Amino acid sequence: MNRKQPIKTLAALALATLVGACTSAPSQTQDPMPPSLQQQQRAPDLASYDWSLAAAYDAQGRPDERFRIAGHAPLQLHFEDQHLSVRNLCNQLGASFGTQGNDMQLTQMLSTKRACADRALMQLEDRVGALLPTVKRFQLRAGSTPQLQLFFADGSRWELAGQPTPQTQYGGPGERIFLEVAPERVACSHGVVKNAQCLRVREIRYADNGVKSHVGEWQAFYGEVQGYSHEPGMRNVLRINRFKRQNPPADASSYAYVLDMVVESERVK
Repeated sequence: MNRKQPIKTLAALALATLVGACTSAPSQTQDPMPPSLQQQQRAPDLASYDWSLAAAYDAQGRPDERFRIAGHAPLQLHFEDQHLSVRNLCNQLGASFGTQGNDMQLTQMLSTKRACADRALMQLEDRVGALLPTVKRFQLRAGSTPQLQLFFADGSRWELAGQPTPQTQYGGPGERIFLEVAPERVACSHGVVKNAQCLRVREIRYADNGVKSHVGEWQAFYGEVQGYSHEPGMRNVLRINRFKRQNPPADASSYAYVLDMVVESERVK
């Protein structure tokens, strides 16, 4: 008989405020320019992009590979409503932050409490949690791929590449929903895809105090959740932002589902 080993993080529901963002001051120009050129050269907005770590450097300007794991997605920063969240680690880290000009200040990082079997990922998480609160300055650069530089108190720095957030991509805020994902996929067929393997999900609703108030019926989920990689044998509850897609293909869903955070996990086999 298999014994369930819960690794639950319901307390992460209290960390909803950790997903955050803020806008930076507009870039300054020395000479008057036509409005169209000003628009082209204006620095990107922190909150309009998710920022993936492209490179890290120590105080002497040498590449610092301690903040990257080969074969693993780079860590990602998300800014919203004066809160910063860090993604692609074992846990989701978060902190409040503020900016004045190009100065930036963070509070102490808070974290969810999921256990992680990947020791290297946990060590990376510890390093990130220790360094980020020491950030002193930031610099934004426009371009086909916007760039963000973070400068830390010890003289080290990060360089990050921006990708439009789902809110930017889909033109507005999404609808917040919770889906429980069963440990195993199920056979499904939809559209031109035959003999596919779909996630098996049911909707969960929570009262204001965090207690489950509704559990829906299990059903096949025709599609994927952006940012979520399913591990067989793991039951997860996902907090998802659902966005209405404009003019989707005939055989595609009219909604895009984007992972916000994993709020509960349990290995069942």
